[in-house]
Amino acid sequence: MQSMNFSKLRRDLDEAITFAQLDVASNLAQQGLRAAQACENLGEIGYFRAQQFIIDENYEAAIEHLHFAIQHNPSDGAAYNDLALCTIELGGSIMDALNYFDKGIAVEPDYASVYHNKGWYLNQLNRSHEAIGYLKKALELEPNRAVTYENLADAYFNLGIIQGAITAYNQALKMIKSSHTDIREQIEAKIKMLIDQTSH
Repeated sequence: MQSMNFSKLRRDLDEAITFAQLDVASNLAQQGLRAAQACENLGEIGYFRAQQFIIDENYEAAIEHLHFAIQHNPSDGAAYNDLALCTIELGGSIMDALNYFDKGIAVEPDYASVYHNKGWYLNQLNRSHEAIGYLKKALELEPNRAVTYENLADAYFNLGIIQGAITAYNQALKMIKSSHTDIREQIEAKIKMLIDQTSH
């Protein structure tokens, strides 16, 4: 039961960080840390402490706690995923970031976020063909993941596959909560721009 609570907390926290709901994220990280301390789960203590530092953009401290989390829970794919993201934020080695993503996939192959984030990063590196494979794998594992459809659309756009981009943006739009008005407006603007391009 306790591990179920942690996995739900982690999912909710991931979503809050993804949509920049930092107050919500901070409360969830605190809640996770308190629960982990109550049952003396060192892996979860390290993980939730790291999340607090990630929210505060203190990536060096987050990395230290993520290594601690992995030491106590070597199959924590989310901790490897976050090591990769912190490395990217600090302008670290591309190879190190990609290796952390790969380790996350190896230890937790059913964790959608690590495929999503590796796909997002490959697209940032202009390796959009490779990115698409990882983003599609994330969607196989989590079909209702709006942010992955948005990143898939970006990858298609980078490759000049305009219809694929429009379709993926529309899928993202269907899944994003109406309360996320800023994100919805950004995606609607991208769709309009692409439709305008194809009609000329």
